[in-house]
Amino acid sequence: MSSGGRPGTRDLHQGLPPAMREAVDDFADHLARVRNRSAHTVRAYVGDVVSLLDHGTRMGCADLSELDLTVLRSWLARQRTTGIARTSLARRAASARTFSAWAHRAGLLGSDVGAALASPKAHRELPSVLRADQAAALMAMPDRHVPPTPDTTVPEADPAPDRPVGPAEEAVLLRDRLLLELLYATGVRISEACGVNIADVDHARRVIRVLGKGGRERTVPYGVPAQRALDEWLTRGRPAVAGPGSGGALLLGARGGRLNPTTARRIVAGYAEAAGLPRTTPHALRHSAATHLLEGGADLRAVQELLGHSSLASTQIYTHVSVERLRAAYRQAHPRA
Repeated sequence: MSSGGRPGTRDLHQGLPPAMREAVDDFADHLARVRNRSAHTVRAYVGDVVSLLDHGTRMGCADLSELDLTVLRSWLARQRTTGIARTSLARRAASARTFSAWAHRAGLLGSDVGAALASPKAHRELPSVLRADQAAALMAMPDRHVPPTPDTTVPEADPAPDRPVGPAEEAVLLRDRLLLELLYATGVRISEACGVNIADVDHARRVIRVLGKGGRERTVPYGVPAQRALDEWLTRGRPAVAGPGSGGALLLGARGGRLNPTTARRIVAGYAEAAGLPRTTPHALRHSAATHLLEGGADLRAVQELLGHSSLASTQIYTHVSVERLRAAYRQAHPRA
């Protein structure tokens, strides 16, 4: 049982009829092996499907073949009454449609009953975006030997800029500067940045190769400041912390292993707080990179390719951000606003 006394996914899974349990397991295997979905995505989809099938059995479905559109709609309606966010409802509807399509192809359903399931429109919040001057201030923070993060060895909260630092401290600061520069220069996801290997860097062309969602590989350019940070890290920083467990990882933790995304998020948040910026995450730097590119005249399709979005619709939200900022500037500056 999960906390609070409610049955968790595992308990619900065990309570399903054997044939349904087997179908769920086969579906999970399909997502992981055929669709190449991440472990996180597989867990989310499986949790949704188990919840759906549990609801179906409570409505009298003794077999998967009895699942129909009425059951799917009833399940979503029940989710809605519990106060679940529209974004979560939209994802659960997508899970149901994906499972239905798979089950129909596998011969477990006579028809793709989920194809007619409408998806609640998710309200999309405009992403948090730094101004260009704020981003520049954040990039400069490691040069000031700022506050320690859980993975930083700098002991003082606000040391003097000219205080000498040891090799280990310098290495971590150089790593932090490269992390910030890469995130902002390329707009890559934090998991993608942490997954980059030294062999994925093409210094001559100033591009890195990253592995994105669904195992899709793409090549992303970076600029001169990121190149300088990269050169200094590889020359003076990485050798000081690299060890037997470093492998080919580009970004390393203080103990020599591959830098993990959770630690990287804390690093970004720590420097942003020290710079007096609003709460800033690696994803906010991704948003900022995309917005600044569009504001600078970049083509929407090019930004889509840079970010690794499979759909242009995912990229178009950044045009809304730019319009909102333009509107705010207009209201502030135009005498007839």
